[in-house]
Amino acid sequence: MPITEALVLETLRTVKYPGLSRDVVSFGFIKDLTIDGDDVRFRIEMATESPRAGEDIKRDAEAKIQALPGIGKVEIKLDIRLPQLPTAAPKPQPATLVDTRFKIAVASGKGGVGKSTVSANLALGLARLGYKVGLMDSDIYGPSQQMMMGIDEKPFIDENEKIIPIERYGVKVISLGFLMDVDQPVIWRGPMVMRAVEQFLQDVAWGKLDFLLVDLPPGTGDAQLTLTQKIELSGAVIVTTPQDVALIDARRGLAMFEKVGVPLLGVIENMSYFNCPECGHRENIFKTGGGEKTASKLGVPFLGAIPIDPHVVEGGDAGRPIVDAEPESVAAKAFMEVARMVAKTVGA
Repeated sequence: MPITEALVLETLRTVKYPGLSRDVVSFGFIKDLTIDGDDVRFRIEMATESPRAGEDIKRDAEAKIQALPGIGKVEIKLDIRLPQLPTAAPKPQPATLVDTRFKIAVASGKGGVGKSTVSANLALGLARLGYKVGLMDSDIYGPSQQMMMGIDEKPFIDENEKIIPIERYGVKVISLGFLMDVDQPVIWRGPMVMRAVEQFLQDVAWGKLDFLLVDLPPGTGDAQLTLTQKIELSGAVIVTTPQDVALIDARRGLAMFEKVGVPLLGVIENMSYFNCPECGHRENIFKTGGGEKTASKLGVPFLGAIPIDPHVVEGGDAGRPIVDAEPESVAAKAFMEVARMVAKTVGA
């Protein structure tokens, strides 16, 4: 089999960014690819605060290219640069979301901590407390709220050319997932990401809200920075799990919001423990208490711990969050307590 550019790129599409479902080719990380006979050379260029992620990607890419039949020499250069953060957030546009009392970002320093699940159930919890709630899915590369909230229709445009959010479980929801096919990849560069976030903020008919929860993509990239530049956030909530690696990334997320002048409302520890439904025994599968210690160390509130419960995942997959599906469950009650804490923290 001849070694071709198409073959190499197809192989590299199986190399994922750690913690995400997106591959390094669609991210645009592969640069200067050259094929010389059976020899392959290219650069991996990426902006990240985690050099280890770059090394992991390089190692995975090298192993998969080396496994190609007939491959010769493989040379991969890793080019990592730190993301550039502004020292302060520019003043928000005064006309954006003037009818919304509290605008809260739900973020995480890394993927896989259940941020979107927490966002959906937190939104339902606030709605059950009697607040008018909106949920904006700004995880541009991996939108999931359309599935978690059980929405499969497309939104309408009103007479003012505003997008009408779709309401489920008392929550107004908007997501890029409404506007695209489920399996369609989102291959966008920074300016396109920022424009999508701007449109959700400016061109959606949210109406009067007590809370707008913004489900952010993991990390500290374009979507997060655009959000802090376009609206005056009431604060940010960081979702983490008890493992040390997740807590390190959580602290980076908190530091990012601090740097751009966004108040830190607190930390939520997801997948904190497992409560046996038969005997009631509590098992700390991934350790526990790390989120509370991180919150204490950084001087921000600890908003609560959410247990591991298979029904949480099942509810998300079925489009019925556990706060609605099983309101008397331990997990649903934990989400409700977190909702009360968030409302209390902002003075609602």
